[in-house]
Amino acid sequence: MISYLAVFVGGGIGAVSRYLLAGWIGQQWGRSFPLGTFVINITGSFLIGFLMTLMAERLIENPQWRLFLVVGGLGGYTTFSSFQYETGKLVLDGEMGFAALNVILSVAVGFIALKLGDVVAKII
Repeated sequence: MISYLAVFVGGGIGAVSRYLLAGWIGQQWGRSFPLGTFVINITGSFLIGFLMTLMAERLIENPQWRLFLVVGGLGGYTTFSSFQYETGKLVLDGEMGFAALNVILSVAVGFIALKLGDVVAKII
């Protein structure tokens, strides 16, 4: 039962964090390009690389922390479904350049962020 609670609470915190950050980014830089979703996916990629490496290689892993932080927290925080929807909307709106940019940057920079999180966790 504690595992379900860890995922539930972590997911709520992650989802609210995503909502607040995406809203703030949209207010600051506009909504022409889905920058909020992009930033969330990149920081989520970094954090999953960082946390999974840190927990697996540097700390004694308590499975409840992984469920809370990674499955719940980052599962609620990252926004792949939003990424898909926003990219599809850009295509429907005829914004093929922004759609392609969103796909290429999200995948490439997300992978770099994942590896960076892994490296940072190994050197601290």
